[in-house]
Amino acid sequence: MRLSHLFMRLGVFAGAAVACTLAARATVAVVEDVSVMAVQEAVVDADLPWAAVMGDGLQIVIEGQAPTEAARFRAMSAAGSAVDAARVIDNMSVADSGAIAAPDFAVEILRGDTGVSIIGLIPASTDQEALDARIAAIADGAPVTDLLEAADYPTPATWPAAMDYALNALDQLPRAKISVSADRVTVSAIADSTAQKSQMEAALARNAPQGLRRIVNITAPRPVISPFTTRFVLQDGAAGFDACAVDTPDTQARIIAAATAAGFDGDATCVEALGVPSRNWGEAVALGIGAVADIGGGTVTLANTDVTFVGLESTDQATFDRVAGVLENALPDEFALTVELPRAPDATTAGPPTFTASLSEDGAVQLGGRLSDDLATMTVENFAAAKFGAADVTLGTRLSADLPQDWSVRVLAGLEALAQLSDGRVVVTPDQVTVTGRTGSKTAASTVTSLLLDKLGQTAEADLDIVYVEELDPVAGLPTPQECIASVTTVTEAQKILFDPGSATVSSGSQPILDEIADLLERCPDIPMRIAGYTDSQGGEEMNQSLSQSRAEAVLDALRIRRVPIASFEAIGYGEADPIADNGTEEGREANRRIAFSLVSDTAEEAADADADADAEEVDSAETDATDTETDATE
Repeated sequence: MRLSHLFMRLGVFAGAAVACTLAARATVAVVEDVSVMAVQEAVVDADLPWAAVMGDGLQIVIEGQAPTEAARFRAMSAAGSAVDAARVIDNMSVADSGAIAAPDFAVEILRGDTGVSIIGLIPASTDQEALDARIAAIADGAPVTDLLEAADYPTPATWPAAMDYALNALDQLPRAKISVSADRVTVSAIADSTAQKSQMEAALARNAPQGLRRIVNITAPRPVISPFTTRFVLQDGAAGFDACAVDTPDTQARIIAAATAAGFDGDATCVEALGVPSRNWGEAVALGIGAVADIGGGTVTLANTDVTFVGLESTDQATFDRVAGVLENALPDEFALTVELPRAPDATTAGPPTFTASLSEDGAVQLGGRLSDDLATMTVENFAAAKFGAADVTLGTRLSADLPQDWSVRVLAGLEALAQLSDGRVVVTPDQVTVTGRTGSKTAASTVTSLLLDKLGQTAEADLDIVYVEELDPVAGLPTPQECIASVTTVTEAQKILFDPGSATVSSGSQPILDEIADLLERCPDIPMRIAGYTDSQGGEEMNQSLSQSRAEAVLDALRIRRVPIASFEAIGYGEADPIADNGTEEGREANRRIAFSLVSDTAEEAADADADADAEEVDSAETDATDTETDATE
């Protein structure tokens, strides 16, 4: 009886143990599944698709390859937000980060009146001592602020050329900002005048290395004119400006409208400049021009706020007085009026003393007429030598005691006016300075007028006949890019350029043609020109592409050897693309083997159209039989 009770108790305890074990296992499974699901949801919400979540009892194991250490940390944080972080086991790995990318080397250089500043990142291989010495030499004693840093990474292939070009530009430009990167140099500068701007741009274009992208932005301020001068002349029905200075386009429009009403029908070259003495300048000039028209002829000169109104000898005194009175009352208060009505000279009076100076097209200067004494003669001769060159001046003057007191001043003013012309003549008398000639500057007449009024006074009589000739203008005379391409086409239409058989070497017989093309392109600085090479369809496509590229580059190299600025040129081989004739005939194949000169367009499609429309310069080898032609095409 007792034994049976014992077994019963043992059976109860065993059954309870089994039940507890089963319950514990079920509880662990439920907790594990719930934890894994919670962590998986957290990982998905964190956008970590690479992380794998597994349960191991109460522990959560995360495996997978994290792209970065930061991603691995995010996975652990996401799991810790879903379950107790102590239960999370990290079995993740991190992918190799690889080599750190080299930085972009860049330098900013600023030069002004206060010195030179340079900041940026340069390769560690740079000879910084030599760089500092070169910048110090450019600064010429001015302070240099060096904020350069160096990084030990490979030097880009184009970096030395870019820095050298930037430092050359810095040496040429006294006020500039230059940005340098491995493949581009951006230059921003200020010039003192339009002429200096053109000279700077041409110099930068000549020194540019091949393959370097340049962005050049040089600005020139408006000139300062003092005295601010406008002179309008109406005589014998012909109206015109000896000088015309304005401050705004609206002022110019008002002045031209008044001149047109007075009979002017030409093209006025008014200089938009700084230095206007009054905001009422346009009104005052228009009133003066209207007064000249009312009396039928004469001259009105405005120099700053001084207005000189001069009638003709034939003008009626009463009419002149009436118009002058109306003008004086109508002018703005800040302007002062001086009037003059010339009298007819006495026919019995002897002719006035005269000084003449002539400047020929080749630069020779002849001086003649009257001077007061030996000192005046030496002064005039030295002044002319300084202006025109001592070797070009021929003196043929005579001494005369009966000359006006200001005679030497008038003579020197006349010579200075002559120096503004390309060729011409000056005649100086006691009452008038006459200047005639040609010039390549649109503002020469205005400059001469201002000069004479400044030297001789506001009432000075000056008769100017200065003609602007575009061929003498160094800026306007430059051909357009389209004209440059047309000039090259004209040369190459007469004779083809040949290559040595089976090579990309220009034949010796074609060297004179390249010489002529180089002469033409010297007057076409910085035009964006493409030299495109083509072949016929015979031979392999890859070989034809290679041959066309080599021949295009050969032409580019030939131009560079002839010192043509080629920084804006590019050479591209197109192989057998874009045939212009039938490749089924010998004549057609010869026509298709060519090099075309064209302007670079903004897009590839425009460039293709430009190549098709432009007159092509055809370049081919000197093969004379079908076998040689086949060999050349295949190569």
